[in-house]
Amino acid sequence: MSGARVIVGMSGGVDSSVAALLLRDAGTPIAGLFMQNWTDDGSGECRAEDDRRDAVAVCGRLGIPIHFRDFSSEYWSGVFEHFIAEYAAGRTPNPDVLCNREIKFRHFLDAARELGADKIATGHYAAVGQRGGQWRLLRAADRAKDQTYFLHQLGQDQLAATEFPLGALAKADVRAMARETGLPTAAKKDSTGICFIGERDFRSFLSQYLPAREGEMQTPDGRVVGRHPGVFYFTLGQREGLQLGGLRGFDAAPWYVVGKDVAHNVLVVDQGSDSPHLRSTRLWSEPAHWIGGSPPARRFDCTAQTRYRQPEEPCQVSIDESSGSLEVVFRNPQRAVTPGQSVVLYDGDACLGGAVIAATDAPLEQRLRGAAA
Repeated sequence: MSGARVIVGMSGGVDSSVAALLLRDAGTPIAGLFMQNWTDDGSGECRAEDDRRDAVAVCGRLGIPIHFRDFSSEYWSGVFEHFIAEYAAGRTPNPDVLCNREIKFRHFLDAARELGADKIATGHYAAVGQRGGQWRLLRAADRAKDQTYFLHQLGQDQLAATEFPLGALAKADVRAMARETGLPTAAKKDSTGICFIGERDFRSFLSQYLPAREGEMQTPDGRVVGRHPGVFYFTLGQREGLQLGGLRGFDAAPWYVVGKDVAHNVLVVDQGSDSPHLRSTRLWSEPAHWIGGSPPARRFDCTAQTRYRQPEEPCQVSIDESSGSLEVVFRNPQRAVTPGQSVVLYDGDACLGGAVIAATDAPLEQRLRGAAA
């Protein structure tokens, strides 16, 4: 037994460090827990050992105990296998969403309860509230750092057992607190890249699990303009890595990925970031998850994001009562809405829930989907 009422997920970063600091200073009995979720394969900068040392140093500085758990097998089966399968199918998954649901707010929460704690806390920028007897997931005060998009798969049980100490703070204030307290993570760069795997050459990393299969790059009307190393290395709206330019018969405008024909191993590209082939006004989803346990209505208006840090977009949501999937119609055309990513719904500052995007009405996607049917 830890004797702590709250177990803080210590990632070795500045955000979790300050979350622990705030709880300690509030008089909450706490302990830290460092999660090992990826067995380093030597292919890139995993940083797990550095992060572990920083987590230990922070807990030492704060005078709190720290525990360790290895969830690498759970991460592999619960997150990474799905991640690879989605790329193999030509979709672009968001592992952070699944990682939060399966690891941070399932296995970590279970481990904290085994240690005798009532709650967990993390350094996410989000907030928890209550209304009408229900727990609510609320946006953080620092909208530029708000992470509710990645947390939309949480439910009532998880929110009842979670604290987000940074919900009311700006990132600049978090770093200032870390500096003033002398925390060793005060100037540490924010982590980026795949959840728990870190920064590395993504194409090289993915090629270990999805061997390269070269094919043609074509325009939407079928003209061959180059070759690609594998359609699953690219996502809709991507500009980098195409290595197209100076093609005879085309102007000098940059090229973008506008479609993936997985069945024929063709990457479809077009010129201009405003290509009509990247535009859609309607999407269909897989079965949705609702933070409150059920949707507010069978059909309702709200706002939505189809990617992280995107401005909220007004939309109307209709629910298929038999499958639980969504049809979302946007007031304005959206750019590069990507199957495999999540559509996350909001009512003001409250996150309602969300779902994985299955399809859109982008003209090229509809054509490719019809040809494959």
